Formats: sequence, structure tokens, C-alpha cells
Amino acid sequence: MGSADCVTARRVLWVLVFFGFAVNYMIRININIAIVAMVRVPKAKDGAAAVVGQCVLEEQLAAAAANHSTTEGMLTRWSSTMTPLGTPAPPAGPGDGLDEGFDWDERQQGLVLGAFFWLHWAMQVPGGVLARRYGTKLVFGLANLIPVLLTLLVPVVAYWDYRALLAIRFLQGLIAGFAWPSMHNMTAQWIPPNERSKFVTAYLGSSVGAALTFPLCGQLIHTLGWESVFYVCGALGLAWYALWFAFVFDSPSRHPRISAEELTYITESLGKSVTQRQIPTPWRAILTSRAVWMNIVAQWGGVFGLFTLMTQAPSYFRYIHGWNIRMTGLLSGLPHLMRMLWAWLFSEVGDYLLRKGIMSRTNVRKLATFSCDVVQGLLILFLTFSGCNAIAAIVFLTAATAAHGSVSTGPLASMVDISPNFASIILGISGMISVLPGFISPIIVGQLTFQNQTVEQWQKVFGITAAQVIVCGVVYCLFARSELQPWNSPFGSDAREEAKNGDRNRNGVSRASLPSIVVTGSVHELQPLNEKGEITRL
Repeated sequence: MGSADCVTARRVLWVLVFFGFAVNYMIRININIAIVAMVRVPKAKDGAAAVVGQCVLEEQLAAAAANHSTTEGMLTRWSSTMTPLGTPAPPAGPGDGLDEGFDWDERQQGLVLGAFFWLHWAMQVPGGVLARRYGTKLVFGLANLIPVLLTLLVPVVAYWDYRALLAIRFLQGLIAGFAWPSMHNMTAQWIPPNERSKFVTAYLGSSVGAALTFPLCGQLIHTLGWESVFYVCGALGLAWYALWFAFVFDSPSRHPRISAEELTYITESLGKSVTQRQIPTPWRAILTSRAVWMNIVAQWGGVFGLFTLMTQAPSYFRYIHGWNIRMTGLLSGLPHLMRMLWAWLFSEVGDYLLRKGIMSRTNVRKLATFSCDVVQGLLILFLTFSGCNAIAAIVFLTAATAAHGSVSTGPLASMVDISPNFASIILGISGMISVLPGFISPIIVGQLTFQNQTVEQWQKVFGITAAQVIVCGVVYCLFARSELQPWNSPFGSDAREEAKNGDRNRNGVSRASLPSIVVTGSVHELQPLNEKGEITRL
């Protein structure tokens, strides 16, 4: 854009959106690791801690057999006080005790983990609609703030009644459901087409939220007990909201401190693909659009894989590989940090390919979706057969989670490509459907591993997941298109012509980015442009 300023309004927006999604996921997943310390380890008949960590047990039994030593009592001596190699772990902290906690079986734990998603899906479309009407600043802000306040109540209600905890998690998920689709409305208002891949990486602040939450919570649990997890996460969320309220605005024209140069650059780049008018939503066209449904298919597969890995990783490493709470937190968080790094790298490549006209917008989105679905699915398949190889398990889990990072360049960006005006509604419809794995996956895991925490049962979990992810990715790559749709624009014939001519000119610049109208003044005033890009007065 030619500005010498380093701190543009778009960069500030990216940072606050990034940390907003980090908070959103911190509140969503903190209980995934806290529950490992909240739940009492079952007891064996002699009163000792029951076996956890099948792979460590098998190593010890094999070593005992090789040394011709007795195995009597070995089944109960090692449990979570051992590292994956069978050597003594650091002394237990307040959150590592085996004799304290709630008596929740695997099915009840599955309900706690899944309650967040019971009606989370139902708020996706309303989130997009409300963002178009009232603005993303209000909708996204409150969709994070209210769950943050509720997370401060989790320790109290957990001790009070198990069902009260389910109610809190249900309410958190219900309200947080407004967040994701609302953000696409702001992306469409603020971000030029050839910067969308990079900006949408801010959504993957969710990955950094996860990467920080797991090790942070692991250390908090070990040092202060599991209750501290919810108090610290709540405080961080409140700090974020204060900054969001002070520095974020719904559109460039409403920003009191944006430079004239940046405002002109944004409005000319967006052109007529985005309108400030309140126009009717073409529901029938959206619901019957192949472009929309292909993005939904891609999201279903990628999210099913991601949610399974994200939600179940702490339990998997604890019960199969025998890692203590701090090690579990560290190695559960690492994959999400790699996911963010991969998202950033892929977005740079994707935007470069578009700017240089090397690949069409559709093919860039397909390349990204191949990574976030097909590659992720194959890596989950490799995880399925890693067995008791702890190093292979963490490598494949990390790589599979990282591969999903390209979703920001794939279906997430594609939803804005096909309809900037209705991107928030499309993401809402997609989220309404693709969020279902959030509670389907814990139910599957709970049923398959109920009183049966074995490598074989976890292989079934990961096998089912891999199959869905790969199939969805292949379908998208075969049938998807990322072109501006005719029903996006109120300028009927212009929009149809734009869609007909494709999504890229010979210089790789989106036709949607060519100037046609600009927003001028302190209020939204549409000014038509002539063929030379000059404002014409009516």
C-alpha cells in the first residue's frame, strides 16, 4: 500500500483478533487437561491406584519376564508416578494426587468434554446474522466475554453438582457459538482479497491458545491445583476484552485513527464485492450453492480430525503412554503451536501464488485443503498404527495437527472469496454443521474406551477419524470452486459478469479487488467510480 507506517489499523486488528481466538479456545479446552486432575484415578481391589498407561505396563512386564523376576503387585505400583520410560517422575504436586477428585467414569467425562458443543452449532448462523446487523465488535466481544465470566464459576459448580458443571459448559458453548461466524463479517469489511489468506491466520490464534493452555494449565495444576486453571484463564480473558473494546472498530470508515492512505487502499481494493448497504440475504441461493457446500464438507473433515486430536490428546497420553500431568500438558500443546506456524507459512505461499498469478484462486484453495484434510488424515492414520512407540505418537500427532493449519488459506478464506457480503452467514452455516464433531467425537471415544483404555481401542478412534478426514478432503479437491458467486452482489448484471469472467485477471489480482465504489466521509456513503477509477458525483 506504500505506507511507511508499521502499525497500521489492519495489523492492530490482526493482533486483537489473534488473541481473541486464543481466549476463545483457552476457555473451550482448558477443561480437557484439567479433567485429568479433576477425576479420581480408579482403585484396584487392594486399594492401590489402578493401572493407567498400558504401554508402560507392557514394558515393565516384558522387562520382568526377561529378568525372571516376579510380577506380583506390579500392576498397581507404577501408574502415573512413572514417566514413559518407567523412571520415577518428579514429586507430585497439588494437582497430581491420585486419591483426590471426582468419581466420574469415561462416559461422564465424555459428557463434560462434549457439553460445550451440544448447542454450540445452533448459534453459528445467528452469529453471522447478528454480526451483519450489529457489527462484529459487539458480537465477537460478548461471545468471548460471557464465557470468560462463566469459566470463573467452574470450580464452584464442579464441587456443587456434576450436572451444574454440565450446565455451565453448555452455556459457555451456546454463547461462544456466535464468535467464529461473526468474524468473517469483519474480515470482509477490512481485508483486501489478496491479503485474506494471511489475515485469516489470526483465526488460528486458537492454536496458540491451545499450545499455551495445555502446558500452562499443566504447570498450574501441578503447582496450585486444578481450580487455578479456570481463575487464570478468566483473568486473561478479561484483559483481552478491555483491549478489544478500546481498539477495534467494525469497518475502516468508523475507525477514528486510521490513516487516509490505508482507508483509500482498503476501499479501492475491496471494490464492489462488499457493500455497506443492508441487502436481503439470498438464503435459497446460499443453501443450494455447490461452492458453499464444498467448503462445509472440507470443514467437517478437518474439524473432526482437529477436535478429536485436541480434545482427547491429554487422556490418550495419560492412559496409554503414562505421562504425568506436566508432560501431558507440554506435549498436548506443542502440536497447536506447530499448527499456527504452518498456517503462517502456508498463507505466505498462498498469497504469493495469487499475487504473481501462478495459480488461480480456486487451485490455491484446493492445495491448502489437500493439506488440512487429506494430509492430516494420512498422518492420523499413521498415528493409528504407532502403538506403544511414544516418539512416533507425538511426531504423528504434532504433524497431523499442524497440517490442519492450512485451513486459513483453504476453506476459511474460500468462504470470503465466494461471497464477501455474506461470508459471516456462510461461515455460520458451515460452523453449525462442522461443529457437530465437537460432541460426536467425545461420545465415540467414551463408548470405545469405557473401562477399556487400550491401544487397540484408541486405534479404532483414530481410524474412524482418519477415514472421515481423507474422504472430505478428496471430495473438496474434486468439486470445489472459489469464484465470486453471482448472488453476492446487489448489482445483478455486474456480479454475474464478474463471476462469469473468473476469479483472477492476468496479473493474479482478484476481479473483486478492482475499483468500482469507495466509502467516503465519516458515514457510509457509496460513491460510484468511472472506468478510470475516478469518483463521479451523482
